[in-house]
Amino acid sequence: MHPGGGAGLRLTYNRDFFAGYSPERINPGDKEHRVTSIMKVTSGSTPEIAEFVDALYRRVITAGTHKASSIAVAEAAKVIENTQRDVNIALINELAVIFNRLGIDTEEVLQAAGTKWNFLPFRPGLVGGHCIGVDPYYLTHRAQQVGYHPEMILAGRRLNDGMGAYVASQLIKQMIKRRIHVEGARVLVMGLTFKENCPDLRNTRVVDIINELADYNVAVDVYDPQVNKDEAEAEYGIRPVDTPCRRWL
Repeated sequence: MHPGGGAGLRLTYNRDFFAGYSPERINPGDKEHRVTSIMKVTSGSTPEIAEFVDALYRRVITAGTHKASSIAVAEAAKVIENTQRDVNIALINELAVIFNRLGIDTEEVLQAAGTKWNFLPFRPGLVGGHCIGVDPYYLTHRAQQVGYHPEMILAGRRLNDGMGAYVASQLIKQMIKRRIHVEGARVLVMGLTFKENCPDLRNTRVVDIINELADYNVAVDVYDPQVNKDEAEAEYGIRPVDTPCRRWL
């Protein structure tokens, strides 16, 4: 507001104020790839601001920087990094479903295929977190705003979002095969965060497994020493146990 109490001053973008932007590039739980050891993409609303931001990051990022031509390019680069990973994991998840029906061990197949130098080493699993499970939706939303309906990206999202229910259904099938009474059974889930070796609970898809099992009236205990128990309870209504009880060990 104006010091005299009047209306706020009108500021013009790129005349009275400027914007610099560098998308987040971190890998939670990764002890090797830290902020300073990952090349930083930088950008600015004008060439001069872009150079200022790039010079600032060059002082702290030992891996170097990449100055994008615009903020839009920098943000798009961030989005497709996560979208590419999401689609790749979706492919492996779908292959895992297929191989399971064929009675083939998925891990053995991936190990065999991995002997070729250019085979990408992705593994099946749940896709959560604050970036990979979110950015593809941002990209597809923007695509639809300009009249394009993306098919592959959304198909990958649907497949990855359904993996929690798939894992739970496979567990129930195995319990039935072993004549374990499902209703009233107790199941221990080891791990609640969205990935291993980190305390981050944001958009964890482990809750999909837990909720699906609850629909079968299965009692679920969750153990994860990385997790802040109060945060888990506040966010998901799940109170992790302090230690797995003896019957689980």
